[in-house]
This record gives sequence, C-alpha cells and structure tokens, in this order.
Amino acid sequence: MDPQGREDGLGLAAVARNRAALARERADRAEAAAERHELLAAKPGHEFHAHIARTHRRTAACQRASARLQESFALRATAWDSGHGTRPQFMAVVAEMCGTRSAAITLLDSGRNQLAVAVSDERSRAAQDLEYVLGEGPGQDAAAGRRPVQVAGREIEDRWPGYGPSLAPLGIASVAALPLQTQDHCIGALTVFDPPPSAARPAHLAEVAEALTRIVLLGPDADPELYGGTDHRDAVHQAAGMVSGRIGCSVTDALALIKARAFTEGVSLDTVARQIVHGDLKLT
Repeated sequence: MDPQGREDGLGLAAVARNRAALARERADRAEAAAERHELLAAKPGHEFHAHIARTHRRTAACQRASARLQESFALRATAWDSGHGTRPQFMAVVAEMCGTRSAAITLLDSGRNQLAVAVSDERSRAAQDLEYVLGEGPGQDAAAGRRPVQVAGREIEDRWPGYGPSLAPLGIASVAALPLQTQDHCIGALTVFDPPPSAARPAHLAEVAEALTRIVLLGPDADPELYGGTDHRDAVHQAAGMVSGRIGCSVTDALALIKARAFTEGVSLDTVARQIVHGDLKLT
C-alpha cells in the first residue's frame, strides 16, 4: 500500500470497495461461527461456548462497521478517481458515521506522545492542534484513562482550563473521545466534536472506535495512512530539529518553543513550522 492509499494501480474507490467486500466476508464467517457456538452453548456443560459466540458476534459487528466506512469512502472517492472534485478524506466518513462533520484520530506512542493525526475538516484540525500544543484535552484523557470521555458546555472549560476556552471560537460546544485500544495497548484516541445526542451514545461511538482500531488501523488490510489522510507532522518535527541545532537546546524544548509561538500568535503549528523551515522565522 502506498501512502496515497492505492494498491496494484487501483484507484481509491476500487481499493475501498475491495476492503469493504473482504470485511463483509469476514463478518459472514464470524456470524456463522457465532451461530455454531451458540448451538453448542445450549448443551449442558458447554457454557464456555457462549463466550466464544459473543466474541465472534463482536468481531462480526466490527467488520460490518468497517465495511460501511469503506463503502461510504468509495462513494466519495469515485469522483476523485475520475478527475473531478476534491480528494476525499477518510475521516470525513468517520465523522459522518458519528453523526457530525468534525472528528479526528490521534495516534500515540507508549508515553502518550502524539505520533500522527488524521482529521475530517479544518475545525477538527484546529481542535487537535490545540490539544497537541497544550497537552490537555479529550483525546489525551481518553487514552490515559482508557475510557470514554464526554463533556459539554461549561464543563469543558472547567475540565481543561487551557484547551476548553479555546474551543469556543471554533464553535464547538461538546466533545466525545474514545480510546483506540487493543487488549494490551492504547494506540490513540478518536475524538468527535459536537455529536448529536442520537449519535453520541457510548455504544455507537465505541463500535466506530473498535472498527477503526481492529480493522482499519491494525487489521489484515490495515491502512494507518487512511488513504493518504494521516499527518505525521513532518514539518513540525523538521522545524524542531532546526531550532534545536540553531540554539543548542533539546528537540523536546525546541518543540515546546514552537508550540508556544503558535499558541500565543493564534496560528497553526504548521504555519509556524513552515516559517521556520523556509527561514522566515527564527526562534531564540
């Protein structure tokens, strides 16, 4: 899989349709296995088969959710493959499934340092930049506690004194975040902005988060680049390296300087990073 999400010369839509078909096939197999184990569980002394059946049902639900994501993305990608419209964002499909237009994924290392981000729109990008700069927010809390976080209204400012007030200019009144976790690790968080009550149910969002983790990011056909929509903040890290070398500080301290400059000037991290890389800005 290349960084743009294409394989074997196929366009984005074809790749997504193939992935959807594979997910549906796996869901069918998991449901068939669940039915077999449910029959076995009805026999005396075979109750453990009920647990196995539940596991297969959960896998099937995950695969079905993944198939819906891929099918929706394929529809968006058809025009792009034909040379029309703008390049689709996979996270826009995720946001749509969550009932909103703004959603983001952050991928984290074991120390909860941000490795990459993928967003659905500029509003979710701005919100994720704030969390990255300030080191606090719903994604951080969901990943740290390995549990869902759902906050609205004034509680946002009370919970996150730096992050919360900065959301108001973005028009964000509520946030929901869920950890992207495997059995042993948490690889990041899914954050949804202004989800409607009908879609903000923990069970629904958990299904989306699990499909993203188990199938989209880590499954047999995993594409952590999300069809080229994942940003590894290369420009920011390049700028941090340049500042570190120029003023003789650690890369961590250089990154902190860049974050502080972006926050105090009210501009994006990428803007400050590009100014540094192009020689238009020198931090001392």
